[in-house]
Formats: sequence, structure tokens, C-alpha cells
Amino acid sequence: MPSVLVVEDDPSIRQSLIEVLAEHGYAVRSVGDGFGALREVTQTPVDAVVLDLGLPDLDGGDALRMIRGISSVPVLVATARDDETEIIKLLNAGADDYLVKPFSGGQLIARLSAVLRRTSHVPPPGAAHAGPGARPAPTAEPLRATTVGELAVDPGARTAYLAGRELHLTRREFDLLAFLAHHTGQVVSKRRLLTEVWREPYVDDQTVDVHLSSLRRKLGERAAAPRYLLTVRGVGIKLVAPR
Repeated sequence: MPSVLVVEDDPSIRQSLIEVLAEHGYAVRSVGDGFGALREVTQTPVDAVVLDLGLPDLDGGDALRMIRGISSVPVLVATARDDETEIIKLLNAGADDYLVKPFSGGQLIARLSAVLRRTSHVPPPGAAHAGPGARPAPTAEPLRATTVGELAVDPGARTAYLAGRELHLTRREFDLLAFLAHHTGQVVSKRRLLTEVWREPYVDDQTVDVHLSSLRRKLGERAAAPRYLLTVRGVGIKLVAPR
């Protein structure tokens, strides 16, 4: 049974989150402040953290950075802040995903399950297990090392270099870049990215937009003046060598 630490200072919201998670098969612990979260992560490791940002003792962003300093536990940020710049900062600080309040219990479970599938050997509750005689699930084609212009992406080593300089990408930014590099020159729709990179086909496209914006910045470009990441309006995005 995967374990989740809920960090939320509002008692009623905290209780609601605990009930939803418990109903879906998670073992839940909870605290109401940032230092309590750090203590829990340090003393009793968990499989994931749901982190509110409006904490009484620490800003949630600071708590996130402190957690990242001591643990690689997946962190799902729950925030009322929907500003793109703020969300990019959180992702760059180490958040694995985010939910903007108010959100439903279904959204929470879907995002948390997806985060666990991507980042942990612990399967989310309800994950299918193959029985005797069951056919193995098809394996995705492995991503290969790719060079596009001065950009070199190696999924095996999980490294990306631009003009010989290593890019410091979040886990999701790297997965996104590696997938686009694997399909260099092809237009990839946001729906496909959500399905194959995020494994969440029913999440809104803003998730992709936020990560693309951050990735562009690290590649030294803007949407208005792209070099590697070209948007094909109404269709999707493609990675190309600069001309």
C-alpha cells in the first residue's frame, strides 16, 4: 500500500484529502506545517507528498526546496496560485506536478497515480497485475540518444547539453525534451504528449504549455522567437535544428 504525506494547514481540507486518499487505498499521514513535513519526510519516508503552499510557518515553495534538499520523494503541489510564472518556479524547484485549487478528489487521485507511475517503483492502488497466462503489456520503443543542431539529448544517461553546456532540467522537462527529440521534425500534438509523456490524456493542455515555456527559457528562446521548439498553430509542437 503506497503511503502519502498530506501537508495542509486547514483542518477541514486536510481531513477531506485524507478521506479521499484513504478511500482509494493509500496509507495517509498528515501534518499542518512545513517543519512538520520536513520532520516526517526525514524520519519516516513516504512514497509521495501532497504539499499545500499556504503554510503557517514556511512558504510552501521554501518547504518544497527544503524537502528536495533531503529527499527525492515525488511531490504534488496543491496551490491556489494559478500564475504561470509561479507554477514554473515550483516545477523548477522540484515539484513533480501541481493542482490548482479548488480541485476534485478525482483530479487528485489521477494526478497522484500518474506521478507514482512515472517516479516510483511503487504502483498506485488499483494498478492492474497480470495473472497466470496473461499477455505482457506492450513495451514502448526505447528513446535513443539524439543530436539536433547543438542540442544533444541522451535518455539513457538522462542528460541534455546545448552547445556543450549541460541543461539543468526538471524530471518532466527532460522527459518532454527526450520525447520530442525522439520525434525530431515531427509535429506532436499536446494530446499525444499528455498521453505518452504525462500518461494523463484527460488533463488540460495548460500543463504542457507551462513546461514548454520553462523548457524554451532553458534553451535560450521564446515562443515569439523560437529556435528549437516550433509551434504549429492548432496542431502541436515539433523539435527542429535551428536554421
